[in-house]
Amino acid sequence: MSEPIYLTTLGIFFGTILMIFLIRSQTIVKKAQLQADSEESYRLLAERAVAAEEATAAALTDLKIRIVAIEKVLKDVE
Repeated sequence: MSEPIYLTTLGIFFGTILMIFLIRSQTIVKKAQLQADSEESYRLLAERAVAAEEATAAALTDLKIRIVAIEKVLKDVE
């Protein structure tokens, strides 16, 4: 086999291996970035859910206070 063909064949072989390695490493990095973004979205969603729950609890407490006041007024009327 002549030397240029031999070197070209080796270059193609090792170049293919290098390309596969680079593509796989980029894929792994991209998956990690997407997972981090997803986890950030879930964290923000959880924060909003907690804030909504706190607001609901405050509104419920206010309603309980009003109901107790209304019950007291109704008992006084009787």
